[in-house]
Amino acid sequence: MLEKIKKTADFIQSIIKEIPDFAIVLGSGLGKLQDEVEAIHTMEYAEIPDFPQTTVAGHSGRLIYGQLEGKKVLMMSGRFHYYEGHSIENVVFPIRVFHMLGIKNLILSNASGGVNAEYKIADIAIIKDHINMMPEHPLRGRNIDSFGPRFVDMSEAYNKKMISEAEKVASENNINIHKGIYVALQGPTFETPAEYGMIKAIGGDMVGMSTVPEVIVARHMGMNVFGISVITDLGGPDIAFSVSHEEVLNAANKAMPSVITIVKGLVRNYHQSL
Repeated sequence: MLEKIKKTADFIQSIIKEIPDFAIVLGSGLGKLQDEVEAIHTMEYAEIPDFPQTTVAGHSGRLIYGQLEGKKVLMMSGRFHYYEGHSIENVVFPIRVFHMLGIKNLILSNASGGVNAEYKIADIAIIKDHINMMPEHPLRGRNIDSFGPRFVDMSEAYNKKMISEAEKVASENNINIHKGIYVALQGPTFETPAEYGMIKAIGGDMVGMSTVPEVIVARHMGMNVFGISVITDLGGPDIAFSVSHEEVLNAANKAMPSVITIVKGLVRNYHQSL
């Protein structure tokens, strides 16, 4: 796996020639953010050695290198999910590659189901912490010491300075946001009303099928992480709304202008670890 990561990183580096300031991963329905990047190079996943392929609608499958708010960014338009049948190693493979490229700052976006009573569809929530309920851990197995320690400190999985900067951008632009705890389940089924109730009972504000494995390996390698989620459906023991992937994409699309504003502001203003 280490040889594959290096091979992929070397291929990308031979094209982009520089170390990006940020890596950005776009979740379900959030692909419009790629239109904000002044693209210098665009690589289809199929062109990149050993890079996995996405199979989900709303995930286009390309790596975009360019400028956003004066910073160099490497953007994944489409991520990989455990429920697609990918191994957990493939799910986090791009994050390992980003680290090998020298990238220090990671922005992750996703769509999630809200269980907090204050959340509404198309609301935006900054992830302040998570609960991992995925069936496999991305650090299981022999540790690669060159990446990070065997036992990883997760006391600040999501960078507090990045969260503060994003909150400031939201406030300046009159964007209402929440800060919440994201719970990661395997999927691909949407949760039952009882499962939504369980998420709420254990302290979650929202639930989804991604993000947490990437966060774990990013922190393993010392990267600064920011997570932002669009609430695309609601659930609970007394709520039995039907939900479809199309509705998820529609809700994400509605929230896109605000997500774009927050991400662009964060990229523009965050300097501490560059």
